[in-house]
Amino acid sequence: MEEKVQYKKSDFYYDLPEERIAQTPAEPRDSSRLLVYDRKSKQIENKIFRDIVDYLQAGDVLVVNNTKVIPARMYALTPHGGVVEVLLLKRYDLNTWEVLMKPGKKGKIGVKMTIGEELSFEVKDITETGERIIEFSYEGAFEDVLNRVGTMPLPPYIHEKLKNQARYNTVYSKVDGSAAAPTAGLHFTEELLQKLKDKGVERAEVLLHVGLGTFRPVSEDIITDHKMHSEYYEIKEEAVEIINRAKREGRRVIAVGTTSVRTLESVADEQGLVRACSGNTEIFLYPPYQMKCVDALITNFHLPESTLIMLVACLTGREEILDVYRYAVEEKYRFFSFGDGMFIH
Repeated sequence: MEEKVQYKKSDFYYDLPEERIAQTPAEPRDSSRLLVYDRKSKQIENKIFRDIVDYLQAGDVLVVNNTKVIPARMYALTPHGGVVEVLLLKRYDLNTWEVLMKPGKKGKIGVKMTIGEELSFEVKDITETGERIIEFSYEGAFEDVLNRVGTMPLPPYIHEKLKNQARYNTVYSKVDGSAAAPTAGLHFTEELLQKLKDKGVERAEVLLHVGLGTFRPVSEDIITDHKMHSEYYEIKEEAVEIINRAKREGRRVIAVGTTSVRTLESVADEQGLVRACSGNTEIFLYPPYQMKCVDALITNFHLPESTLIMLVACLTGREEILDVYRYAVEEKYRFFSFGDGMFIH
């Protein structure tokens, strides 16, 4: 059992050399490496991601997040000729968005800015945590304008330019709205998904629009003082039936990515059953939390001291996951968004 302590951020630190941070995605998608960790035996195996077929069995349910990353990063011109970076976080209605603005001091309420010749906005409000609420003005369909003026919001630790924008979305992405990719799913190809289906592995789709909550750094020293940013999620009846049938029959529910975990655990009851619903979640998972719905996890390697490594530690325990991460560093696995995968079962 995980020791019951009040964890500090530094309890989830590990040393990561910068050269281990993947700058470009593997080609093809399923050729990245896969670290397989068996929680019972504490054994580690080094595989290729497409070998995941050997570890999933008929009756397993793979839960994927079908959100789609939008070209959410834009550069706006202030009335005085300054440039401000704008990152779309959450849509409130047709023209109103919550955004992250850098530098924030230029985004005072009432200020109007332009993005190219097609888009302009006015700052309407500022949230408690400093994000801006802005209202856009444009002609035509917003999505079309955005595709022309926006760029894919790659994380700050990726310095290489992405040659193919589609590579920062999963092959099953459907619903526009994310500011970052659910990166564990980037390893799957259509062929690999078909192989899993042929083997009898079921797939359930949930939705969580990835915003700041997933990747905002923990600023508080004591982790329980950290406040998650809310993110929109949705679980439909079709997915509920697949997941709940598996739980009742004792079959494994395998989450693809921490965003799928957060969606499932936000709505799961004590028996691990979920319900069809939508809303905003601020769920923050860290040890000694016991997963209710999720039995196994396919994920990437996450930043030191991040909420994501804390979430993964709920499956293994803190010391255990740090040992696995240290091993991955020694074995030269690639880390973060375009990095290698891990299967914890």
